[in-house]
Amino acid sequence: MVAPSFVGNARVSNMRRGYIYQLEVVPKPSPTMRFLVPILSASLAAAQFVSQTPLSSDIFHDDPVRDDFYEFKWPIRKIAIIGAGPGGLISYREFVQAGFEVRLFERDDIPGGNWHYSEEVPLDAPVPNADPSVGDFVPSLPPKGANLPYTEEYVDEDATILLDRRRNHREPKPVWASLKSNAPSPHQQIRETPWPEGTPWSLPHQTLQRYVRAFASWHGVNTNDNNPNVSYSTRVELIDKQFRDGQHVGWTLTLKRFVQTGDRTSKATWWTEDFDAVVVATGRYNAPNIPNIDGLAAWAAQFPGSIQHSRQYRRPEPFLNKTVLVVGAGTSGGEIARDLNFHARKVYLSTRPDNSTVPHFPREAQLGRVPENTTFIGEIKRFHPTSDISTGKVELSNGTIITGIDHIVFSTGFKYSFPFLRQYHDSSLGPNDRAPPGIPQPIVTDGTHLRSLHLDVFYIEEPTIGFININVGMQSFSYAEFTSLALAKVWSNKAKIPNTLTLWRLHEERTREQGGYGRHFQFLGAKRNREKIRFFVAWLNDAALRYGGRQIDAAPANDEILAIWAAARYGDAHISELSDSSFALLTAEEKADRIIDIIFSDDW
Repeated sequence: MVAPSFVGNARVSNMRRGYIYQLEVVPKPSPTMRFLVPILSASLAAAQFVSQTPLSSDIFHDDPVRDDFYEFKWPIRKIAIIGAGPGGLISYREFVQAGFEVRLFERDDIPGGNWHYSEEVPLDAPVPNADPSVGDFVPSLPPKGANLPYTEEYVDEDATILLDRRRNHREPKPVWASLKSNAPSPHQQIRETPWPEGTPWSLPHQTLQRYVRAFASWHGVNTNDNNPNVSYSTRVELIDKQFRDGQHVGWTLTLKRFVQTGDRTSKATWWTEDFDAVVVATGRYNAPNIPNIDGLAAWAAQFPGSIQHSRQYRRPEPFLNKTVLVVGAGTSGGEIARDLNFHARKVYLSTRPDNSTVPHFPREAQLGRVPENTTFIGEIKRFHPTSDISTGKVELSNGTIITGIDHIVFSTGFKYSFPFLRQYHDSSLGPNDRAPPGIPQPIVTDGTHLRSLHLDVFYIEEPTIGFININVGMQSFSYAEFTSLALAKVWSNKAKIPNTLTLWRLHEERTREQGGYGRHFQFLGAKRNREKIRFFVAWLNDAALRYGGRQIDAAPANDEILAIWAAARYGDAHISELSDSSFALLTAEEKADRIIDIIFSDDW
């Protein structure tokens, strides 16, 4: 998610006839870069005119949806939205405009989601991993039998205890001080509120945080708007079925609000509210994943404070003159290794072979951004802690032994986790197992993927639960507009989804086509992203003609911007990789898709 400093002054002017691009104060481009920009630009442009491939089955609504569609069991009027990041805020806008009664819950004290930077460091990630059902947090409930609302006040507490209470309620986000967006500003914006003319393409996290908060203010849901329909510092602890006369008629949310009331005092209040439908917009970066490597738990116990997850990383200064092992070659691993380079004495970057045969991020592009003096090593087989960390051994799969490690940063991503939906987690199931008959099919199993969702939006068993921005390989600021509008239209009866049997058939066909469930199951990438947006536009606009409601336009391509950005961001190392003979054999669409997949790599 980090843009290179040498495009920090790239600016875009939004003119009447389109975009004018101007790069200012950049180093002299290499011959390869000058060669590549027109190639990338032509590839991206040509991709817009190639023949369209058929939509895959998971996003195709066949004709019976017009007659044999899903019928909701109760009227849907009152909506709960969980999360006030870009996806939750866009969802709030769509549901309010559609006439719903909407409540927005956010456990942080301001909007912004992942773009709320804090110098506070999250708590240590458990080693080994917690079960995904509690990977994000362990639900905090009032005493059994307590009358609600129920309040507890905490007085004269030590500052450390108060800090831990606050972090337990809402962990600080996985953003470090120097982090910037991995996409240029014309691509990372909400269409309703485009960036002002002259905005640099390179966006520091502070700028993105202000942008998201400005969008919240525009819709009257920022912290200081005192909107009675918005509850900040409020975490959803549980979502349970609401029954009336033995019939399921909605959802009951158990809520907890935690606020600091003084230097040494705080207060927690629990209550419940009932809703007809729930939007989950809590994001994908909440439950840290640390792989289960032999000896790691013993290393963590022997050397407290030596291991951290990438979500805890803030600045390189604490690692001055230290030897640091960064584990993981995704976006965060490569960028943290890059950030550490001028401070640490030595940086090791551990990567493992990428043998996946299903579509996913091309990770070699990220490695091309890592400084040359970083030492690349292979997969770790075992940790051998000793009495002193300086003599502790890290054994690689090829038998190599490394010693002298001072700190380890696991940039190994996150797992899906929704503790408030504990009834739809089941970690006992294997990769492609199903729950027995009579038991709801789970949404989360091992945390590497989500299942049982139509369009990765509607929970098939209970379509009054919807999800926003749970895919990878897409632009969340724009994609949320299509998925939230789909939820609003379907729940207002202004668009239809197939009946339950058809939804399961479509989902099973999709699962077979993608080779079964796995860690890349939610990956879209350029091709699937294009297919899905094309589907959403056609489906929702056709529904608008049939049932009323607003129509939606597809997102602009901004092809030349992507071409310039790709060349500038990845430089000669990536250009050489793209310019080999295999790249030349790709079609224009395949070349464009590969470029976009690299740019939108959000595999933290």
